[in-house]
Amino acid sequence: MYQDVILDHYKHPQHRGLRAPFGAEVYHVNPICGDEITLRVALSNDGTTVADVSYDGQGCSISQASTSVLTQQVIGQTVPVAMKTIDAFSEMVSSRGTVQGDEDVLGDGVAFSGVAKYPARVKCALLGWMAFKDALVQAIAASALVDDGEDLEEATNE
Repeated sequence: MYQDVILDHYKHPQHRGLRAPFGAEVYHVNPICGDEITLRVALSNDGTTVADVSYDGQGCSISQASTSVLTQQVIGQTVPVAMKTIDAFSEMVSSRGTVQGDEDVLGDGVAFSGVAKYPARVKCALLGWMAFKDALVQAIAASALVDDGEDLEEATNE
């Protein structure tokens, strides 16, 4: 069953293709196998929710399918929930099989629980998730700068 989920996301990736507008863009590569991804994150106007995630890249079925699953899972989540989702996925695939993952938290991400038994593939599964975390942190920082700039502008106009 899990193989079918991974294969489906690999053959029919969700949210693939870089879109604008976006709050941050990152490029990550796995030097061991050459998997690479460019990922964009857009936050809601108030900076509290993941409004969009888009990506483009190339690599093995695990890295590409995992990124597709990520986008499907985190779009629409609040920033704190998205961060918890990243942490839960990372814990599961890094556990060497001791953590199965919670389907309520990870959705189709639980399909990658078996990757934990293959340490060489863990970085493949984590590539998109770590890129998302990096982009999310950058988008939050950019959003805070915009907010500070608006506050500064309002204060100087009064």
